[in-house]
Amino acid sequence: MARMPAYRTVYYDLKSAIKNEVYPVGSLLPTESELEKQYAVSRVTVRRAVSLLAAEGYVKATQGKGTQVLPFATTQKLGGISSITETLKSRGFTITTQDAYVELVPATAQVAMELQIKEGEPVYCLQRVQCANGVPCALMTNYLKVNLLPEFEKYVGSFTGLYSFLEEQYHIVFVDAVERLSAISASFTDAQILRIKVGHPLLCSKRTCNTTSGPFEYSVNKLVADKYEYSVYLKGR
Repeated sequence: MARMPAYRTVYYDLKSAIKNEVYPVGSLLPTESELEKQYAVSRVTVRRAVSLLAAEGYVKATQGKGTQVLPFATTQKLGGISSITETLKSRGFTITTQDAYVELVPATAQVAMELQIKEGEPVYCLQRVQCANGVPCALMTNYLKVNLLPEFEKYVGSFTGLYSFLEEQYHIVFVDAVERLSAISASFTDAQILRIKVGHPLLCSKRTCNTTSGPFEYSVNKLVADKYEYSVYLKGR
């Protein structure tokens, strides 16, 4: 596997430090010159790492003041890429995976269109049942391009949050995403797995995530409506 670029190393380390409250909400990150010395990298590398954190809403750089750590959201911001697992954890739930299964499948016409590949081309299909405090809350299906995920099958069952795992294990960096939301009713199969009544309201999320190389992941997730919410942040006109 290729060596991780220096800016990603700095980015991941700072992101972990923020999540673990080494740098609490409201505090300032070390200055650029301090980070240069700490990580033995150039100023360009530091700025690129911090810009990624800013794009994800972790920090805000203000001229003459420094780079401040921002509050964590308790709902999923539609302006930033956050996984369902990360959002539920931020709301105080203990998240576990009840079942997980992965297989290579031929891309359907829909999956092929979303990932910009040929119909029938092999993709990983990862299916999971996520639980919040021991209660099933989400049916998750992720379609992933195989070329960047060598030996992915052997890791299934070893992680709870897919995005954080892909970042740490495969150095995947998601740059943007398109997400479509709709309300649906639980089918008989949905109801049996999620332990709810047939017809119970579900939130259906269909998302395509992109890396710098283009579309990488397409997901279809069904969420128990009273366990999850989205929040849209709007500014100006």
